Amino acid sequence: MAPPRSFQAIRVVFLTILTIFVALPIFVMITSSLKPLKDVTGQFRWIPSGLTIRPYIDIWKTVPLAHYFSNSLIVAGSATICSVVIAIFAAYAVSRYNFRGKRVFTVSVLSTQMFPGILFLLPLFILFVNVGNATGIPLFGSRLGLIITYLTFSLPFAIWMLIGYFDSVPKELDEAAMVDGCGPLGALFRVVVPAAIPGIVAVAVYAFMTAWGEVLFASVLTNDETRTLAIGLQNYSTLNDVYWNQVMAASLVVSVPVVAGFLLLQKYLVTGLTAGAVK
Repeated sequence: MAPPRSFQAIRVVFLTILTIFVALPIFVMITSSLKPLKDVTGQFRWIPSGLTIRPYIDIWKTVPLAHYFSNSLIVAGSATICSVVIAIFAAYAVSRYNFRGKRVFTVSVLSTQMFPGILFLLPLFILFVNVGNATGIPLFGSRLGLIITYLTFSLPFAIWMLIGYFDSVPKELDEAAMVDGCGPLGALFRVVVPAAIPGIVAVAVYAFMTAWGEVLFASVLTNDETRTLAIGLQNYSTLNDVYWNQVMAASLVVSVPVVAGFLLLQKYLVTGLTAGAVK
């Protein structure tokens, strides 16, 4: 039965307001990134008087944006790969085997999401400095330290989500694979992992987005050489001026990988989140 016309009218009005609310900031960002700096800092105009692509050229010269871009790609990509690989093995073990402490492990993994990340900032800082002094492994101010830091946030969620997704894959598939001669690892990679692609993609997207846009830990645990995009954008602000047009242009450029990845993998992401949330 079709909904009443009054409901349809209210829905149209609500969606229109929501669209305007979301689209206006994006419109301002795009137009500001195409304006000369004097127009951005002057009186605001909805319709720019003149457009230029110069800010998109200058963003690579004003700050070493390409270097920050590579740092973010390496850190976010490494954290994503490590989270997915470790979570697959951990979730498969919890989903398919019974062992002592299984419930404690599952509850512990989930309980880590209860605490705000800022509580781990000082302990991680002290730990990285002491480990570096004792072993010579440079964790503080390095990409490796930042990757380990991001694993502490993405890995528990990835394990918990994949446990729910692997539970939805029938165990009879594992048994059939083992009858055909596969071992536990063969059943995992030849049967379970292909069936769990949507959940794995959802975990990968979450891990990448978490690492790509993180600011707090990157601002403390990095230096000029290992600085990521989220921190590097601050360098467009100097003692004398703030290059607002370049800030808007750089913000749009650095958001392209995440937006493109989300649009390409949206189908798998929605399916994986839904399947992982309901057992």
